[in-house]
Amino acid sequence: MIVLFPVLTVLGWLGFLSWLYLLFLRGGFWRPGPQLEAGGSLGSWPPVAAVVPARDEAAVIETALRSLRRLDYPGELRILLVDDGSRDGTASLAANIAAGPGHPLDIIRGEPPPPGWAGKLWTMAQGVERAAQAMPAARFVWFCDADIEHDPPALRALVRKAERDHLDLVSTMALLHCRSFWERMLIPAFVFYFRKLYPFRQVNTYGHPAAAAAGGSMLVRLEALRRTGDLGNIRNAWIDDCALAALIKPAGPIWLGMTLLSRSLRTYRFGDIWRMVARSAYTQLRHSPIRLAAAVLGMLLIYVAPPAALGWGWLFGNVWAAALGGAAWALMILAYLPMLRFYRQPAFLALFMPVTALLYATMTIDSARRHWLGEGGIWKGRPQPPAFMRK
Repeated sequence: MIVLFPVLTVLGWLGFLSWLYLLFLRGGFWRPGPQLEAGGSLGSWPPVAAVVPARDEAAVIETALRSLRRLDYPGELRILLVDDGSRDGTASLAANIAAGPGHPLDIIRGEPPPPGWAGKLWTMAQGVERAAQAMPAARFVWFCDADIEHDPPALRALVRKAERDHLDLVSTMALLHCRSFWERMLIPAFVFYFRKLYPFRQVNTYGHPAAAAAGGSMLVRLEALRRTGDLGNIRNAWIDDCALAALIKPAGPIWLGMTLLSRSLRTYRFGDIWRMVARSAYTQLRHSPIRLAAAVLGMLLIYVAPPAALGWGWLFGNVWAAALGGAAWALMILAYLPMLRFYRQPAFLALFMPVTALLYATMTIDSARRHWLGEGGIWKGRPQPPAFMRK
């Protein structure tokens, strides 16, 4: 009991100070902005090639492609779907969409990735190569995931942002599906953690080392991509979007924001979210056991220690521990509420952030376990090459 009192007080202080730092000195990551808005005009609209990497996307590909073909983009737009060895009829469904009205849609049968290439990046590279042939005057390539539905103004908003602010990369995080119990519990938290890891304000500050993008929608200036050596420089990256941002940012400004103009069509079961995190979390930690230990301990300290200090402090009469733990938990809830509002979720879910954090910490440990067992690089039935992560 005597030993427990100072330990609880220390945990209370650490949790409270951690949340003060996160709220005021971490780039305002908890505010769900900046947000890409529709509207505005340009003197002229540059040609854009939209590259859609697709592998086994039959459930969503028709809706995604229809949304691309009906975009109200005033300039030249050509959509290039690169089928990455799909086994579920994705290419056939895409061909049916290509026969209808709208912006031109080409179906490209992708080649198997050469040694050392991650599947998605190789598919993206093939799309860029074909775009150079089909649209030699294109100024931008727009990488679009095959499970994203876009509102008609989405591309206009991206291009206007890039041209007005002279940006080499403009990326928006699509609104993820959030209706089931596990989606409500885990998806807003996933975005919250991503923004904490990569505060958008820092990402959008030229000269700051933070670099990130959201793979579902990345508009890249082709001149900048060629200037940085094309996608071959990051060919074996598992986290392709952040690797692309890290490749481009040293040579030119980038921008990452939220949007309501693009929505994910993919539904997430608990196992889907677990596999999504476990596939790349340990790669994000650069396969370092020390970073893994620090990340897990940090999650426990920031999210689990406050309610633990509150509960144990109240139980054993440690007023300081209870007060500091309660204050830290209150700050945690205040920080998470804006993201819940953005996703139109009930505010009481903020109370369960400690449980959510425990689940994500366990997923991160499982990511390391899979890597150590040689199972970490399997995605959609294909082994990935040794992971690459830009420093």
